[in-house]
Amino acid sequence: MKNPLLRTALITGLVIAAVNIVFAALDYGLDRLPWWFYVAQLLLIPAMTLPMRYFPQASVTPEYGRRAGLFALGWAVPYAVYKFTGDVLSPAFNPAASLVGYVIAVALFSLIFAALRRPQAGR
Repeated sequence: MKNPLLRTALITGLVIAAVNIVFAALDYGLDRLPWWFYVAQLLLIPAMTLPMRYFPQASVTPEYGRRAGLFALGWAVPYAVYKFTGDVLSPAFNPAASLVGYVIAVALFSLIFAALRRPQAGR
């Protein structure tokens, strides 16, 4: 695979899926995870691949608000798959609370990444 961005997206999607399976297994037990949970983790591959172009674009965007927005667009889909597939396993699943937590987390991710990944002066 010659495209480093695509390779990064595929590896990142697989790593996030593995982490989600490990955390869910620690919470509920590996033998209690439903088959659809494993299949849903495969959604992380296209979920990382499609918005991956936002990350390099965001890291060179000088305006903080636009940069944060691009990071939010990049994290929105993969984090949705990660968060909602894990949350729905809980017997006390609350869709509204899950959605609020999702929105807050994506906002925090984007604001923190935008602050940390400022373009270098002279670019």
